[in-house]
Amino acid sequence: MTTPTLKQLDAFYWAATSANFAMAAQRLHLSISSLSKRIYELEYSMGRTLFDRSGHRAVLTEDGEALLPAAASILESVAALQRVFAEEESLTGRLRFGVGELSALTWLPRFVAAVRKSHPRLMLEPSVDVGGALEERVDLGELDFAVVAGRSSRPGIQSQAVAQARFAWAAAKDLVGRVRQMTPELLAEHPLVTLPAGAGTTRILDEWLLARGVHSPQQITCNNWSAVAGMLREGVGIGFLPADWDVARASGTLVRLVSEPALAPLQYSFQWRRTDMRALIPAMLTLVRQHANFR
Repeated sequence: MTTPTLKQLDAFYWAATSANFAMAAQRLHLSISSLSKRIYELEYSMGRTLFDRSGHRAVLTEDGEALLPAAASILESVAALQRVFAEEESLTGRLRFGVGELSALTWLPRFVAAVRKSHPRLMLEPSVDVGGALEERVDLGELDFAVVAGRSSRPGIQSQAVAQARFAWAAAKDLVGRVRQMTPELLAEHPLVTLPAGAGTTRILDEWLLARGVHSPQQITCNNWSAVAGMLREGVGIGFLPADWDVARASGTLVRLVSEPALAPLQYSFQWRRTDMRALIPAMLTLVRQHANFR
């Protein structure tokens, strides 16, 4: 048995932890054939078959399962050495990350500008989607990280709190008249205009509905904040918007509604794969913490 190379172990690790070989190859900026070649070389050097390729998708063998923790440990040690000099070097390669629409409408441009300034050789590929979809893509290895509402319950994902967003109930003046108190009775009269179930705001909405004893209100859902605000302005129903937008005063047609209890603030977290030891992750976490602001 010959000593495996770091490139071989890196190829094995990403192939073992990504959704498929194609995704692993993209993460390493390799062709699928080059990735497969490194894995075959690793198998030959160790005299072991690490992947069962007989099915529709290659899966780890028992030997592959046994090697994975050791390979991750070696790569983590190498990453720790690289981080010693990470602040002095500009990151290179491709960065795929995801944010929700609220982030895209507020702090994302500032973050992208900061990354470009600090790491001009890094190719950026941001994605905008609801939190549940982004979290799954991080878990599959399709994204390097995502900034979404809440902490992940997935065992393979690590979460770090980075920012907080506040929300306030709003409705068209013509719809509610002089009423300024958000009550279950209003939701009995008018539909709730809100984001779909996969959005992070579902958490605070469900908490409020439960606290007020509201069950299954009529809902109109849309995955776009601007569209939600537009429907509220048109008097389609009642909903909530980011408090820092101050849409009520800006539009002239909306009013804020006070509620008891108030909508809870929504904590956003930076999520990445627990086994991802690259210097890229702490560098991006630092920049997100500096620029994530929902005003």
